[in-house]
Amino acid sequence: MTMTKKYEIVLKYIQDLSVEIPNPETFIFSREYLIKYSLGINITSKTLKNEMIEVITKLTYKDPSENKKKSHFEITYSTVIKITDKNLNKDELEKILLCEVQNEIYPGLKKIFTNLIKDCGFPELKFDKDVDFEQLYQQRLN
Repeated sequence: MTMTKKYEIVLKYIQDLSVEIPNPETFIFSREYLIKYSLGINITSKTLKNEMIEVITKLTYKDPSENKKKSHFEITYSTVIKITDKNLNKDELEKILLCEVQNEIYPGLKKIFTNLIKDCGFPELKFDKDVDFEQLYQQRLN
């Protein structure tokens, strides 16, 4: 039994991009502390016309501590999908937006974001762990 996909990606693009490194001192300080920075993910969506939904995935990479000298990196990525299965219930739709779409776009998005931060002068950057969207979704339900 093959699972037919219940949606298709119509388009995807970088909606907003932000890098803040206020001065050289902050840059030098950030290079040492970058390993302590944490990756944040926020997913929102809004309904468009013609069974289409815009899924907005925002990644932030920032210093969780109260350091005065901090750099900030953020990317907002828009994915427009068309729902091809007219019989989806609310839970199935939510799972598509929060898991399936994310699993499909995240590898490319992570690459864009990682390259951006490296190109800003942090070549040693590594996002070690992949994000388990399935697990995040389950946590949200509980």
